[in-house]
Formats: sequence, C-alpha cells, structure tokens
Amino acid sequence: MSDKDHRKHSSIVVDGVEQAPSRAMLRAVGFKDDDFNKPQVGVASTWSMVTPCNMHINALADEVGIGVNEAGGKSVIYNTITISDGISMGTEGMKYSLVSREVIADSIESVSGCMGHDAIIAIGGCDKNMPGCLIGMARLNRPSIFVYGGTIQPGKNRTDIISVFEAVGGHANGSVSDIELKTIEETAIPGPGSCGGMYTANTMAAAIEALGMSLPNSSAQDAISEHKMSDCHRAGAAVMNLLRHDIKPSDIMTKAAFENAIKVVITLGGSTNAVLHLLAMAHSINVDLCLDDFVRIGNDTPMLADLRPSGRFLMSELIAIGGIQPLMKMLLDTGHLQGDCLTVTGKTVAENLADVKPYPENQEIIRPLSNPIKKDSHLVVLRGNLAPEGAVAKITGKEGLSFTGTARVFHSEEETLKSILDGTVVKNDVLVIRYEGPKGGPGMREMLSPTSAIMGKGLGAEVALITDGRFSGGSHGFVVGHITPEAYEGGSLAIVEDGDEITIDATTRELNLNISDDEIKQRLAKWSKPAPRYTRGVLAKYAKTVSSASEGAVTDKDL
Repeated sequence: MSDKDHRKHSSIVVDGVEQAPSRAMLRAVGFKDDDFNKPQVGVASTWSMVTPCNMHINALADEVGIGVNEAGGKSVIYNTITISDGISMGTEGMKYSLVSREVIADSIESVSGCMGHDAIIAIGGCDKNMPGCLIGMARLNRPSIFVYGGTIQPGKNRTDIISVFEAVGGHANGSVSDIELKTIEETAIPGPGSCGGMYTANTMAAAIEALGMSLPNSSAQDAISEHKMSDCHRAGAAVMNLLRHDIKPSDIMTKAAFENAIKVVITLGGSTNAVLHLLAMAHSINVDLCLDDFVRIGNDTPMLADLRPSGRFLMSELIAIGGIQPLMKMLLDTGHLQGDCLTVTGKTVAENLADVKPYPENQEIIRPLSNPIKKDSHLVVLRGNLAPEGAVAKITGKEGLSFTGTARVFHSEEETLKSILDGTVVKNDVLVIRYEGPKGGPGMREMLSPTSAIMGKGLGAEVALITDGRFSGGSHGFVVGHITPEAYEGGSLAIVEDGDEITIDATTRELNLNISDDEIKQRLAKWSKPAPRYTRGVLAKYAKTVSSASEGAVTDKDL
C-alpha cells in the first residue's frame, strides 16, 4: 500500500488547498508540516477521576501516543466517558451503567469518524468502557487495538471491593463490627486499577485478548507496572503494522475468534456480563452470535480457574504465574482453541502462543483439564416458562445444581436489599427482582448489593435470586439474570406472586414457575404495562431503542 493509502481517511481532512482551515486548527493543537503526511491514530482514552479503575489511564494514553509517534504515525488523544459501577451500585445512578457502553461506542465512532483517524487505539479500565471501545472500533472498521488499563493490587488481608460489599451484609448479620467494616472500607482499594478478581473488567480484558484485539498479555498486567507501560508503547508500533497490512477488526473479530473468547471466559469462570457484551460486540461487526452458541461451546468447555468471586485467588496472583497466555496455550494444544485466527500482532493465535511456557508446577490457580472445577460451563443458559427467550446463570457447582423455593417478589433492587438486611428474607426464598431489565429499569442494573448482602448474611447456599436485571462479575451464589422477555415487556416474570414455587435447574437448563399454563395466561391477561419511569433524556432514549438482553441489549438492532 502507498503512503496515501495508509492515510485514506485523514487525507480527506488535511490534504489540498481547500483543507487549509482544517490544517490551521490542527496546527493549534500541535501539528507540524510533517505530521500532515503521517497516518493519524486516534487514541481514545477513558481517563477519569470518577473511579480508581481509570484514574491512571491518562498516563497510559500518553505512552500510547509516544509509541504511535515513534512508529511513524501522528497520535491524537481524545477522551470518552466512564462511569463507576462500584460507586453507583444499588442506587438509581446504576441505571446509567449499561447505557454508558452505548455512549462510549457512539463517542468513539463519532470522534474518530468525524476527524478522519486512519487507525484507533482505545484504552479501557472498567466494565462498560471495554466493550464500548470494541463496539466503537468495530463500527468504523479501521485498524484498531484495545489496551487494557490493568488490574488493581489487593487491599489489606487480600481484600477487594467485593469484600466491602459482603462486609455490609456481615455487619447487618452482626458478624462484622463497626470498626471492622470501616477498616475494610479504608484499605480494600489501595490505588489504581480494575477490580481484582475475575469480575467483569478482568473477564472482558481476557475475552478481548482471546478475541485477538489486544496484544498478548495485555489482559494480565498490573495497572501500575512497567509491563503495562510497555504494553501501551508497543501498541503504537503494532497499530502502524496493522495499517501497513490493512488488517481491520473485521479480519480479526470473526465467528471463530468469538468462539475462542467464549472458551477462555468459561475456563476462567468469568462474569455473566461477558454474554451480554460479546453478543453486542458480535452484532457491531456483523457476526452471527447467539445464546445457543454459549450453550454449544459450554457443553465441552470446562471451568478451570479458582478465581474470585467463587474461588480463592485474585487476578494479581494469576498475573504472577503468567496470566492467561499459558492457559490459552494449553487450550490450543488440546484442540479447544482455533489457532488460525488472526490477531492484532499480525500473526495468528497459534503463532503468538508458539513459545509460551506452561504454568509453574504446583500452582493452584488454574486446574489441569483432567481435574476441572466444573466439567462444563458455569455460564448456564436457562429456558422455561419464566424465560422462554433465555436467561443466564453463573453456577459453578459450589452452590449446587438446582434450587426450588418460594417466591418473594420485589419491584426494585432497593426494596430487596432492605429486606435482606432487616431479616425479612429467609432460607428457601427465591428473590424475584423485576422491572430492572433494559427497558423496564431502564438500564438493566447490576445486583451486586443484594447478592453480596445475601453472602454476608450467611444465606449464600439457602437463598436464590432471579431478575431481568443483571449481575456484577463480583456476584456469586445461586443467581439468575438476563431473564427474557423482561417483566416490562410482558414476560411471565411480571406475574409471579409471593408464595409461588420456582425451580432453577442447571442440569436440565430450566427456569420454571410451578403453576399451570392456564394460570399463567389468566394472570397475564390481567397484567398491565407500567408507565415508563423516564420520559426525557438518555434513559428514555435508551428504553425506546434498546433490544432485549438475549440480543446483547444493543441500541441499533432495528435501524
């Protein structure tokens, strides 16, 4: 390709006499004469002091920019938003969380599309900005790389943010004192980086690396480390290589690559949010991915990682033994991964993994394939009369494989949390939280506060929770989310009554309300749709355009 071909987008903006006004404005932000002849690389930074997950990303963006410039490009750093799930959890503000994924994708598409960037490097460090970055880059389909901001260090006594949430339940139960709660609050988050277990941020970082859209090991580096700075610097040279060879996201984000990502997520015991986000990412690049693919792949993909929230170890401890590269090598060598998928290195998965060494002997974090934690996927897609279009459960087997109990119905997360903490919720309850779906919430809030309170109260093995909302990667226990159709759309979740019997069965993959079909029809006939909670602004727009959770909760499906 010629130099002009490498600049096919930016040349439209800066070449020729008629573009003198454009060049004049760019000179004001630091462009020199030579820069107008270089490919422009948009560096989308999610830096913000809103959350520790992203508070260091400005420095990472600067390093990415240096790497781009040294490799012969011209970096242009710009910001997109981020929100904090951990801070907004359990409040009305959490309704903006999933919405922010779409805002981020729209903003990256808008800025780099408008400014004529020839390539994009996006840096994300928290749950929604990571798939948001991928969706934005995929829509533009220009040479692109994602850089993960890295994981946080453990707090005192190996605590993390989930320790704080669960301490709230322990405090209500009397097992955690005021002083102990304050100590955990003050020491659990020691600095920058994403939440430290295999929660959604680390899950999505691993998925994106397995997908081929990050450099090897990008998902398994501490936020504050020389390795992470090197990852950023190398991304600059790597994206220029993609430009030279005209390798775009559509060449990398194939159906086979998504299958690789799903397998890695399962083996790591990753978050249910991965289902939602991978469906949305696939939609953005026109790959046909559906819930049944997770079922098919999950049937012969074991869970191997003993990582939090259901396991013992933190991401920083997985990093210390080699991250996910040895895991991917093991999966490749045993036929679980498709090695011919292209990646952002310009090489295939198999080529990237050729020289990767195995994990050290006697490590306990990643089990061998011969001794899995669970022989098939912990991400279980359930169907039945409560979820005819599907629901997603995270069932590791530690909480059992089936649960039958009595419904206790709530119309919001706040009502549920109050009843858990005050002792209303008891053994054998199935907590039903409805009108929290993508449209009904709107925004599909995560239910970390109630699930953590259940664990903190010592009810983890005795209470189940089902919802048309979703769960944080930090949630564990017998929990089912993403129920579709959601209650607001007239799904049968809307007509569950206190005292009804509900069965969750991970073996038969069913979620059923144990009443007759005639009774369900009679109740639905009497049901009326609630008024929308928001009629103006971004939440109202989101509710009008969002698809169901079983389709990834995307906002451009029917356009």
